[in-house]
Amino acid sequence: MMKFDAQLMARLQAATQLMMKDGPVAATAAIQRALAGGEAPAADVHTENVHTENVRADNVHAAPAAHPPGATMKDLNAPPEPARAGTAPRMRKAAPKRAAGSPSSAGAKPEAKPYTANASAQAAGDTPFNGKGGATAMPGIAELLAKAGIALPEGFKGGMPDGLKGLQGLQGGLPEGLLDGLQNGLPEGLLEKLKSGKLPGARKRTPAAPLPEGARFDSASFTCQAGTRGYKLYVPSNYKETGAPVPLVVMLHGCTQDPDDFAAGTRMNAVAEETGCIVAYPCQSMQANSSKCWNWFSAADQQRDRGEPAIIAGIARQVMADHRIDPARVSIAGLSAGGAMAVIVAALYPDLFNAAGVHSGLPIGSASDLPSALQAMQQGAKGGGQPVSSPPLIVFHGDKDHTVNPKNGTDVLQHGLAGHDAGSPEVERTKAPGGRKYTRSIHRHADGRVLAEHWELHGGGHAWAGGSASGSYTDPTGPDASRAMVQFFESVAKTGTVQAA
Repeated sequence: MMKFDAQLMARLQAATQLMMKDGPVAATAAIQRALAGGEAPAADVHTENVHTENVRADNVHAAPAAHPPGATMKDLNAPPEPARAGTAPRMRKAAPKRAAGSPSSAGAKPEAKPYTANASAQAAGDTPFNGKGGATAMPGIAELLAKAGIALPEGFKGGMPDGLKGLQGLQGGLPEGLLDGLQNGLPEGLLEKLKSGKLPGARKRTPAAPLPEGARFDSASFTCQAGTRGYKLYVPSNYKETGAPVPLVVMLHGCTQDPDDFAAGTRMNAVAEETGCIVAYPCQSMQANSSKCWNWFSAADQQRDRGEPAIIAGIARQVMADHRIDPARVSIAGLSAGGAMAVIVAALYPDLFNAAGVHSGLPIGSASDLPSALQAMQQGAKGGGQPVSSPPLIVFHGDKDHTVNPKNGTDVLQHGLAGHDAGSPEVERTKAPGGRKYTRSIHRHADGRVLAEHWELHGGGHAWAGGSASGSYTDPTGPDASRAMVQFFESVAKTGTVQAA
C-alpha cells in the first residue's frame, strides 16, 4: 500500500498549475522535479487543502512505497494495455531532455523550436501565437482561414487569449513530419484551393451594407410565461411615427445563424427600405438549442400560447404596440428550422399573421422528437405531416437540397392548399439574373385570390435564393426570395385571405 505523501501531492498540484501557466513541456519538467523531491514552484497550494480521505491506495497503479531520485511520470502510470487487434495507438512525440545545468528551476520557459525558418523573428520575441510575427511567424494558417471565409475569434487577433496561454508549450510546432504529411496526404489540388480560398462550398464573406441614414437596426427582448428571447428590429429611414401604418415581417433564422447574419444574407433590410416595412428578427438562444435551431420538432413548441410559438407571436405583438403597424399586413418567414417554425406559428396564429414565407422548411407536424426530425429532413415526413388550415404560403426549395428533402417543400405547399377550391396553377419556367433556373407555380382560388406560390429552384441547395455573400447559407445565383416574399405578402393583403372550406 502506498503511503500518502501530502508534500508530494502539493508539489504535483503546483506543477499542474504550472502546466496551465507555462505549457505542458515546462509542467512535465516541474512534475519530474516534484517526484524527485525538488522544491515545488510558488503556487497557491497548501497541504491542508489536500484531503487524505479522497486518496485510495487501490487507485494507485503499481506505485512504489518511496520514489527514488530521478523518478519520472511513467513510474506513476499503469503498464500500457496491449493494443487491440486492428487498431494502432497514436504516438505523441516526447519532450526533449534538458541538458545538465539548464535553467529549469527558475521558472524559465523551455526553448521552443520555431514553427518557421524565420529565426530572426523568433529571436526578437515573435512567436506563432503572440501576434507580433503575423503571417511570417505562422505562415498560411490565419491567411488560409481568412481566404476560406473563416474569421478567427476576436481574442486571437492580437495573440493568444489569456485563458489559452497554456497552449504556448506547443510553440515548438507540429510533430516532426506531420506538416509534410498533411501537405502530401491532402487530396489532389486541395492544398492549392486552401491557399486560394476556393474551397468547395466556401466563399469569401463580403461586408454587410451600411445602414441608410435615418434607418435603425435596434436590439430588444421580449419575455412571457414561455420564456425570453432577444430580437433585432429594422426600422427603415422613411418610417414616421405619425405616418400611415406599415407592414411587419417577422424573419426566423436557420440553425447556427443569428439576426445579423440572417439580415445580411437575405438582404431583407434593403427590401424593407424600398417598401417601407418593418422587419423583426427573433433570435434563438443557445440555452434553448445548442445549435441555435428553432425547436420545430418539439411537441411542446407546436402549440398555441406555449413554447417558442408564444414567444415569437409575443415579439410580433410587442412591435405592433411600439410602432404604427397595419394589423392586416403582418407576415412571417424563415429558413430551414426557421421556415419550419414559421409554418407552425402561422398555422397557430392565423388571427395575427396574414401570410407566411417558407424557404427550405418542413410542414407542421412532420416531427415530434429529434429522431423523427432527422427522418423528416432526410426522407420527408411520414404522411406528409399534419395537414392544417394555414394562411397563404409562398414556398422556396432547391431540388438538390441534401439537408432538407425537397419533398418537404411540396408538403408545405399542399398544406397551404388544403380545404381550398384551387384550380390549375399558373406555371412559369425561367432563369434568374444570377443564372439559377427555377419553376414558379401560382395557385389561386376560384375567385382569383392567391392561395400559394411554389418556387422550385433547379440545382439549388440548402440556401436562401438571391441572398448575399455577406451572410451564411445563401445562393446569390437564385431569384430574389426576399423581394418575392414581400411582394407575395402585399398581394395577399390587397386581395384578402381566403378562408378554408
